[in-house]
Amino acid sequence: MTNPRQLAFIALRDVHKGAYADVALDRVLQKVNLADCDRRLVTELIYGSVRRQRTLDTLIDQFAKKKSHQQPQDLRTILHLGFYQLRYQERIPASAAVNTTVQLAKENGFSGLTGFVNGLLRQYLRKVGGDEGAGGAGKENTPSSLHKDPLQLPEKPVERLGILHSFPDWIIQVWLEQLGLSETEQLCEWMNQSPTIDLRINPLRTSIEEVEAALQSVGILVKRIPHLPQALRFIGNTGSIQKLPGFKEGWWTIQDSSAQLVSHLLDPQPGEVVIDVCAAPGGKTTHIAELMADKGKILACDRTPSRLRKLQENSQRLSLQSIQIYTGDSRHFNQFQNTAHRVLLDAPCSGLGTMHRHADARWRQIPDSVRELSVLQKELLTHTSNFVKPGGVLVYATCTLHPAENEEVISAFLAESPHWQIESPSSIEFPDSAYSTPQGWFKVWPHREDMDGFFMVRLRKTNNSE
Repeated sequence: MTNPRQLAFIALRDVHKGAYADVALDRVLQKVNLADCDRRLVTELIYGSVRRQRTLDTLIDQFAKKKSHQQPQDLRTILHLGFYQLRYQERIPASAAVNTTVQLAKENGFSGLTGFVNGLLRQYLRKVGGDEGAGGAGKENTPSSLHKDPLQLPEKPVERLGILHSFPDWIIQVWLEQLGLSETEQLCEWMNQSPTIDLRINPLRTSIEEVEAALQSVGILVKRIPHLPQALRFIGNTGSIQKLPGFKEGWWTIQDSSAQLVSHLLDPQPGEVVIDVCAAPGGKTTHIAELMADKGKILACDRTPSRLRKLQENSQRLSLQSIQIYTGDSRHFNQFQNTAHRVLLDAPCSGLGTMHRHADARWRQIPDSVRELSVLQKELLTHTSNFVKPGGVLVYATCTLHPAENEEVISAFLAESPHWQIESPSSIEFPDSAYSTPQGWFKVWPHREDMDGFFMVRLRKTNNSE
């Protein structure tokens, strides 16, 4: 079975039963041998339908007699696929989107409802007022003079943005409070783009010029990223990452630009003892080893053995010797008191800065889960700060944009920890101060910097803290 839409339907059915979108996608792709263009279509349909779920449900609510939540789950999934293609896929002709969706209904137990599916999608097209042969009718960046958007939106900004861009209201609210209306809209649009892929070259084995040349030799285009000496960004499709030149040789690894900034802020030096307290799957751990020229000792701790195996595989592929692995919860490690020159706490978080990479993340987090995470983050910070020697450094980082997990965690810690202070950007070497705030922490807003959303702060333990 090699029908991309049927494969997407099977994966989405798993997602609606609780599977992670990327796991469900891998599962269906492993069973078939698809051409690259079909693999891309399956991926786009799955991630797009999950990402745009709220908007697609609203369209069902508007055009069908029964609301989306009253539809049989599999039929709702089929309608999602149809509406997603009509609204967001400019390259798919509307007639093809409608006909293939009707066919999906027929083949998956809804042959008696094919007229309903056909009528619903064509009703949408009539409302658009566009040519039934062209898709992408409601695409946000389509000139409004060409199409009318059939999507009815409420007046209130939170609900309006939530439905139009497909986010829960509470996430929109968190962004509006920090950014205001115009920038929140820009951030929503950015989060709904397909993610770019960045790599980090391993300077112990190669140079950025050598990697550029090797990739260029097989027709893969990359561009450099300002202020990040090891970073390259892929332009266009790459095919299988593992098959690209230099991967097996350990010349480079995949890591987003924002995540690369974190290790530069830590600024580890050769010969030091560094503890990475939530290390798996190891992107930042291996970067720390590279920045230390693989000289010194890096203690990599994590409580998930399967994710630590990835760290081990990565450090072996990159030929790094300085990393020692410890399995367990860092809150229960007492053997590291006052042993580290530097500690990195890349804390478990809600991931609200990387939702473009994780299609279902916006639906998995709720305000209560964020509150629970902030408690965990405070516990980790309080305990692991004891690992740092007097005069040493701790960097706290998350890939979320929620103040409860960032600013509030740091403010609470500093209020209880008189021997710690923020090291301001002006006193340290750092790739770019564009992300710095008056308080001294760094916040990377994706729509401004075109990279994952991150929060990071560098703290120093005063010498008189023994």
